[in-house]
Amino acid sequence: MGGTIWLGNMLGAWLDTKYQTNYWENIITLFAVFVAMYLVISQVLKISKDND
Repeated sequence: MGGTIWLGNMLGAWLDTKYQTNYWENIITLFAVFVAMYLVISQVLKISKDND
């Protein structure tokens, strides 16, 4: 989860420096948080379904 968020943050920072903006880092980091949460929740649901 942390790796996904960190990579999103690094990608956003790189885009900000490349295009000389200041909003990509925030947008992509927030998107990475949602992706990481989705991945964790889907894995928990899969594990709980396998245990039934």
